[in-house]
Amino acid sequence: MIDCCETDAKMDRYDLAVIGAGSAGFSAAITAAEQRAQVVLIGHGTIGGTCVNVGCVPSKTMIRAAEALHSSRAASRFPGVSGEAHLSSWRDLIAAKDDLVTTLRQKKYIDLLPDYNGIAYLEGEALLDDRGVLVNGGVVDAGRVIIATGSSPSLPDIPGVANIPYLTSTTALDLTELPRSMIVIGGGYIGCELAQMFARVGTEVTLVTRSRVLPEAEPEISDALTGYLREDGITVRSGLAYRRIDRSADGIALAIEMSDGECETLISEHVLIATGRSPNTGKLGLTKAGVELTAEGGVSIDDRMRSSKSGVYAAGDVTGRDQFVYMAAYGAKLAALNALNGDRLVYDNTAMPWVVFTDPQVAGVGMSEAAANAAGFETKTSIVPLDQVPRALAARDTRGLIKLVADARTDRLLGAQLSAPEGADSIQTMVLALKHGMTAKALGETVFPYLTTVEGLRLAAQGFGKDVSKLSCCAG
Repeated sequence: MIDCCETDAKMDRYDLAVIGAGSAGFSAAITAAEQRAQVVLIGHGTIGGTCVNVGCVPSKTMIRAAEALHSSRAASRFPGVSGEAHLSSWRDLIAAKDDLVTTLRQKKYIDLLPDYNGIAYLEGEALLDDRGVLVNGGVVDAGRVIIATGSSPSLPDIPGVANIPYLTSTTALDLTELPRSMIVIGGGYIGCELAQMFARVGTEVTLVTRSRVLPEAEPEISDALTGYLREDGITVRSGLAYRRIDRSADGIALAIEMSDGECETLISEHVLIATGRSPNTGKLGLTKAGVELTAEGGVSIDDRMRSSKSGVYAAGDVTGRDQFVYMAAYGAKLAALNALNGDRLVYDNTAMPWVVFTDPQVAGVGMSEAAANAAGFETKTSIVPLDQVPRALAARDTRGLIKLVADARTDRLLGAQLSAPEGADSIQTMVLALKHGMTAKALGETVFPYLTTVEGLRLAAQGFGKDVSKLSCCAG
């Protein structure tokens, strides 16, 4: 059930029907209302979608709490300073997380609806057929439709997985008792973030992954993060195959096979599955209605957000691409504008930033070195470890590195990735650099404030042509 009442949804006809009341759905509905369109927003379940309810908001507040514990314990890196912190009440921490979620859901979703006269809210499970959109047995008459139903955690193909009590990124943050031990399956950003969070609050964590940690990241970034996770006491096992998972006397038993053929069984109280998310398309009747799906089950769309069925658009996680809340909102806005104004706007993710909220944080934008080479570029790279960045030296925390990729022929920047304790906010500088076609030389000549993490980007840009270890603090 949702936490708000239905608004009047009894018009004869709407300009736009938006299916899904999460971040993408609200973005589409608000955009359309600002165009003075009449919109019906169709929600099913808890209003607000993944990000505010079970994704970004709850996980990041828990991660920050774990960082607070770690920061106190790490205070001894400064001579003459010592500190200690401990988790006094897991239940109180979970309750505070729930309170934040409830507050933001109310302020950023429920309370917004009355501010837009053009949006009617309708609660019910939607289905598409030849008559249009069906909700609660009735037909919603709308000129255009946007599908924005999001995604849900998916299960890996491990024998026995359907027969065990597993956790997902949603249910793990609802536990009322702190786990003694946990196996985290999946080395993507969700697996890494939650593995580190649980380890820092006192759970014995083993992180297992078929390939490597953050497989889409630069190898140097992946290797560095693997080391930092191990420093937090996490057992990281990568490059393996899953053979079987079963209940055991002590909880869960996961049988794995390493690349050298050695087999091992890992035992833990809980297992958290973080191997990706699947688009929520199964109950919408899309194939029968003439909406093509991708091989992964997402709504297949073109660069104007159009599906294969005329008048039907899709945006956000339900498409299976760029599964970040800000890209969902961006795509949904384009879908609404195109649906109402003639399909003029093109979806562009060439300068899409991404962030992993581990500690150190990991962030990137543009192409990796491997992706740039595969695209036909002759590349050059610059890597600067954080022990060359004055901010990191002053903080006595030099974990991390910065890697830039540029076109060797034109010097134009193609991509950037970084790992740094305060790195997430720095990536937007590289977003602008890529968006406006900056060269490495131009970035290296740009004035940056001293003793900031973002200054490391200037040093990395200078690193294409000189040894930055031989520069004075503010040189260049």
